[in-house]
Amino acid sequence: AQIANGAWGITLATATQVQVAHRFGVRRVLLANQLVAKTDINSVLHLMHDDPDFEVIALVDSLVGVVRLGNAVSAHPLARALPLLVELGIPGKRAGCRSPLEVMEVARAVASTPGLQLAGIEGYEGLLVSDDRAADVHAVETFVGHIAQLARDADGEGLFGGAEILVSAGGSAYFDLVARGFDGLHGLSRPIRAVLRSGCYLTSDHGSYHRLIGALDQREARGSGLRPALEVWSMVQSRPEPGLAILTMGKRDASYDVDLPIPLYAHRPGPGVPASLPPGCKIAKMNDQHAYLTLPAGDPLCDSLAVGDLVGCGISHPCTTFDKWPLLLTVDDEYNVQNAVNTFF
Repeated sequence: AQIANGAWGITLATATQVQVAHRFGVRRVLLANQLVAKTDINSVLHLMHDDPDFEVIALVDSLVGVVRLGNAVSAHPLARALPLLVELGIPGKRAGCRSPLEVMEVARAVASTPGLQLAGIEGYEGLLVSDDRAADVHAVETFVGHIAQLARDADGEGLFGGAEILVSAGGSAYFDLVARGFDGLHGLSRPIRAVLRSGCYLTSDHGSYHRLIGALDQREARGSGLRPALEVWSMVQSRPEPGLAILTMGKRDASYDVDLPIPLYAHRPGPGVPASLPPGCKIAKMNDQHAYLTLPAGDPLCDSLAVGDLVGCGISHPCTTFDKWPLLLTVDDEYNVQNAVNTFF
């Protein structure tokens, strides 16, 4: 559906996901991770060898990584070179070169290794999120500026090997700043392909990304058009105390790494539409398969909530909810099921 609506390709995180994507007909994958294990490297190379039109672009952030990939390609020759993006990282955070100097060293190594091709420069802006929005904006603009300048520097040395130069940043927090930062990248030796990897745009959420998208809307002075679209529904399994309902969901069902789920609706099975829960409702904590829904006293809807009633919750951070569900249902505004979607994490 994303490709049908104009996505340039699909971003994935593991070699197994690449195999699944190929099986289901995806033709271009950006593997936004390091290929390290021999089995993972070989599985991707075998796909590219057996299907030369299948495009995989991977990341690299070290000279050791370049050597490992170069050796693998030498042992399993391809009809065309393996395209790689050098990853610019952030000190103290996850993978990626820690300095522009290191990026250029790795870029030169890729360009000089037979069977490998320097396709571009990338980073992950999603790690630059704090409670200080002004500082975040400055940090993201600086980070994206470094990626753009590294693309200029690498192009100045003639290191790129493809028909276009790929610059990319991943994360759903400040993708408007990423787009603006890459928009001014002109005058290089070949066309620029700027790719946003903002996966949480697909559903957004009712928590962390809802707040971040609100800040984006203020920066852009217009609505982004993104609405929360992922809900987890469960049932009331116990009303052991006034003001407390125990739900049939827990840490195995919904994300809790950023915020706990946000209670939205209640519905008694049967005709009618879900009723909005009052703001005082809160998921206070979760066990593996229980959620503690605290209810404000004196609210008629909350007082009437009974065992067997349905409760719909929004979530905060879609990624760690998706992987808990092998089957997702897509519904219309009246909750009529439209499709069933299998996940493969």
